[in-house]
Amino acid sequence: MRRAGYSVTSSICNVSHNSVRLVVVGLVCLISVLFFIGGSGIGSINRVYPTPSPKKIVSCGSNIPARNAGRSKNPTEIQTFQTSHEGMVWIEGGNFMMGASDNEGSSDEYPEHKVQVNGFWMDETEVTNAQFKKFVGETGYVTTAEKGIDWQEMKKQLPPATPKPPDSLLAASSLVFHCSQHVVSLNDPSQWWTWTRGADWKHPQGPGSTIEGKDNFPVVHVSWYDADAYAKWAGKRLPTEAEWEYAARGGKMGQSFPWGNEAVETGKPKTNTWQGHFPNDNTGWDGFKGSAPVKSFAVNGYGLFDMAGNVWEWCSDWYDGSYYAQLKDKNIINPNGPLQSNDPMDSGLPKRVLRGGSFMCNASYCKGYRVSSRMKSSPDTGLEHTGFRCVSEK
Repeated sequence: MRRAGYSVTSSICNVSHNSVRLVVVGLVCLISVLFFIGGSGIGSINRVYPTPSPKKIVSCGSNIPARNAGRSKNPTEIQTFQTSHEGMVWIEGGNFMMGASDNEGSSDEYPEHKVQVNGFWMDETEVTNAQFKKFVGETGYVTTAEKGIDWQEMKKQLPPATPKPPDSLLAASSLVFHCSQHVVSLNDPSQWWTWTRGADWKHPQGPGSTIEGKDNFPVVHVSWYDADAYAKWAGKRLPTEAEWEYAARGGKMGQSFPWGNEAVETGKPKTNTWQGHFPNDNTGWDGFKGSAPVKSFAVNGYGLFDMAGNVWEWCSDWYDGSYYAQLKDKNIINPNGPLQSNDPMDSGLPKRVLRGGSFMCNASYCKGYRVSSRMKSSPDTGLEHTGFRCVSEK
């Protein structure tokens, strides 16, 4: 089974500390910065980021740091059980126009193209802490975020003679959201994302936090590899991007959201997103300031919960920013996505697709809750707002 990590990001990154601008490549950037800033930096260093475009606000999937751990193997052999369709919804197959039909999409959401999908079963909710806990209990599975970085594997991806960083920098960690205390530039995600040692699915805000009493919340801090392992154990699989969008639309074709075209903050709360000014002021108008228990909002036309907002959901597809352009004027049947990743914003790091938006989505920064919105991330990276759901055939 594939495990955490593919390659060290080759993008140029900017890290600021005490007014010093350090620009280096990939992990070397992280290592060098930590040597420069000393011990106090271990707690304060946040990420490695590609240089943002100075002319436009970045999208949901831009500049999110990647874990980039060396590829490692999980010693646990995952046994696949017979698929149970309990808690799943059957979705009859059909044709639809995939991609953005409005003018609010990112470039990778165009052009619309005709897609046909066969019928499939889909989990009615995101996989919960309780479900993931059962998986871990029966298999002994260890998630990516719970594993330290394998230096022997990682140094194979680095220039010769790159010095080994302190062991503390290779410790198990994941990305945790921290609400900013003031208005910040939306081009700098370091203002709200922090690499946190000890953050994982059992400790979503880091050491000291817990999921006790949150069995019905979506599991988070799961990498693509973790989600794929769970799906195989359950006798299921991750949805293709086409299946996910078809299901999210709930039979409403040509509409922007799972519920139709009504703006997210018009009328009663329809999903869990960010209200107020991102990332420093969340009014909590929808009843939640972080993730919400599954089934907190109304279902879509297919009986699915949280197909917009709450947490982003992994799909099986590799991400390719130009993939839709390749499908123009074609009638595609059951697409599985591109054969390899191609992210023009970060060509050195393979990405997988995520869909659906999260509790952090706000119109000023990210309308990820639109049915056609796409996000991408390194498959070895887990975040506080990233989860998944599964599908299976009839």
